[in-house]
Amino acid sequence: MMEKNSIGWQKQPDKLNIQGTIEKAIETITKEQVDLMASGRTDRGVHALGQVANFKTNSDLPIDKMAIAINANLKKSIRILSAEEVNENFHSRLTCKKKTYRYIINNSKYGTAIYRNLETHIPMKLDVEKMKEAVKYFEGEHDFKAFKASGTSSKSSIRTIYKAEVKQMPDDRIYVELTGNGFLYNMVRIITGTLVEVGLGKIEPKEIENIIKSKKRENAGKTLPPEGLYLVKVEY
Repeated sequence: MMEKNSIGWQKQPDKLNIQGTIEKAIETITKEQVDLMASGRTDRGVHALGQVANFKTNSDLPIDKMAIAINANLKKSIRILSAEEVNENFHSRLTCKKKTYRYIINNSKYGTAIYRNLETHIPMKLDVEKMKEAVKYFEGEHDFKAFKASGTSSKSSIRTIYKAEVKQMPDDRIYVELTGNGFLYNMVRIITGTLVEVGLGKIEPKEIENIIKSKKRENAGKTLPPEGLYLVKVEY
């Protein structure tokens, strides 16, 4: 599933949202009310290139026609990329093994009008090599308490990052990509904000290790805006 998310995933009374919009489209074609379960909730402003969601239905519509039928009843900002039948025990969130997120920074001098809601503009030149050095400290199992927003409901802040990369793209854009077994609320946006501080010379790459160990939110960087964040891939 691909979504340009200006409204947030989770269903809310009397408000537009991704979950409710898709559920209505499914009801239109199946004549059933369904409960759509996503691999994770994307906040207002966050986008998804590869969201996964599941629902139960008694519909006899062929599975190879399901995505086409749902898309026909959706607005263009949400696209179902594929549909498949799964085991009764499958749960898009609980059986997820890995997720990959990407944060896009436009590091050009003036930014862009067209993509302003699809990336975050930082006009000050960032030292990408230092950011590449710093991001490797996030790999492995750590307590990411310093990189979670207040109000996070997760009991444990221990997570494993399997792969962490900073990529310099040819068009003055910088990608920060993280693959892990799970992410705390705003964790990717705070990690990227901390890497920006490294790129600006305010934090040395080797300091990342101590920031992680400190478990103190005030030692990490700012939470970057949601518009630059993408859920890229969910693996099972």
